[in-house]
Amino acid sequence: MFESVGALTASPWIYAVVALSVLFDVFLPLLPSGVLVITAATAAAAASSGTGRVPHDVPDILLLMLCAATASVLGDLVAYRIAWRGGERLDRAIARSRRLTSAQERLGTALSRGGGVLVVIARFAPAGRSIVSLGAGAAHRRKRDFLPWSALAGVAWAGYSVGLGYFGGQWLGATWLATGVSVLALFAAGAGAAYVVRRPA
Repeated sequence: MFESVGALTASPWIYAVVALSVLFDVFLPLLPSGVLVITAATAAAAASSGTGRVPHDVPDILLLMLCAATASVLGDLVAYRIAWRGGERLDRAIARSRRLTSAQERLGTALSRGGGVLVVIARFAPAGRSIVSLGAGAAHRRKRDFLPWSALAGVAWAGYSVGLGYFGGQWLGATWLATGVSVLALFAAGAGAAYVVRRPA
């Protein structure tokens, strides 16, 4: 597997690629940032287990997680600030979207009660991160209420994604099967998170 993927995972540029992918998928949720993180983590697992012909220059697992988590929080803040400044055009777009309007209401209720678990859960749902970050900014929620939960969400998502790739690689070895199983687990978490986010309060 890693003879073909090794050129990317063995390069120091993998951190920049992961960071940019995670940073921008708040605006383009179709970017495969989770798949990329899992693939890099699987490469690290293959190297640590000593199985297969894996390059020595594979990603550091802790640095990979830090990179993904930091990019996640920065992306949330960029979306939050853009929506905060907004303007009539953005306000109208949000008003036309039932999902964004509902997210604004639910997020506002959660934050006003001193909790923001919704921010963490939404990080795993497809496009949930975008909806919550834009909704928080458009509703002018205080940064000190939003940022800690965004940071927790970024760390939780990065830890889960890296953990899936790493332990999947340890368990199944350096194979496409390991990456595939890990990606399926990531999608399963996303489906579960989407159900919780969409469920009426």
